Amino acid sequence: MISLGFFGVVLFLTYFIVGNDVGQISFMSEMTIYALAIVALLGLWLFHQVQVRSGRIQAIDLFDRSVVRFYIYVVPDDSPVCEVCAQAQGRVFLSSLVGKKGFSPLEEKCKGTTPCQGYLIGLYGGWLEAREVVARLQQISKKTVMRLSSEELSAMVKGEWNKSVSADTDRINMHMLEGLCFEKGNMNLASTGYRYVIERAKEDRHRSLIVPASLRLIGLLVRAGSEDEARQAIQLFEKRFPPNQSDPAAPTTLQRKNLEEMKSRLWESQALKVTA
Repeated sequence: MISLGFFGVVLFLTYFIVGNDVGQISFMSEMTIYALAIVALLGLWLFHQVQVRSGRIQAIDLFDRSVVRFYIYVVPDDSPVCEVCAQAQGRVFLSSLVGKKGFSPLEEKCKGTTPCQGYLIGLYGGWLEAREVVARLQQISKKTVMRLSSEELSAMVKGEWNKSVSADTDRINMHMLEGLCFEKGNMNLASTGYRYVIERAKEDRHRSLIVPASLRLIGLLVRAGSEDEARQAIQLFEKRFPPNQSDPAAPTTLQRKNLEEMKSRLWESQALKVTA
């Protein structure tokens, strides 16, 4: 298509150049330059369309930072996990793949006695480390699984995301990532991240993170021996999510069971201190 258009323009301009005087030739030379520029732009546009259809490029508004460009699967750094879920830690996926029917970040079903706690976090990723991840994802084959090492994941989470063009879009999810990645290494950063999600997640796309953030925070406080803070967090959770609440973001039966187990550990710890 481009070749035919190009030669058509050249033949058309040659006809006029040969059949006209020198003054017109100068004019037509300028027209040739303009025509070739238009053909080149058309070629670039068609190339871009081919790349979009093949999935190598995402067709998005350059000024729209509200979309999710990629997802990362994260398992909390202090949680015991099965071999399958451990292998999925740090895997990243383009949003076009996550949106497909039957998608799973795991290669096979979780083998844990109770389901392992793993989270798929979506990001736009406007800062340097995240942009590099997106670039790598777009370059690899669709059948290739990309996985970030612990160092790469840590570097991305510690990057200057709060100064990037996507800071407002990614803020809630980045605080959730901070919690998941640093429960063991930096408890203060992790608890601050979870509290931010609990208090600030208002949009529908973020509400599904409130329950996981609350349960992770309670577990973190119980393990750290911060009993008063743990009790307050439990009371806030139970007030916010009363039993039999019908809400898409409400706790599942398994999550409520998890809460009861943490409450039992907290009461046992308090009882031991009293008897001591």
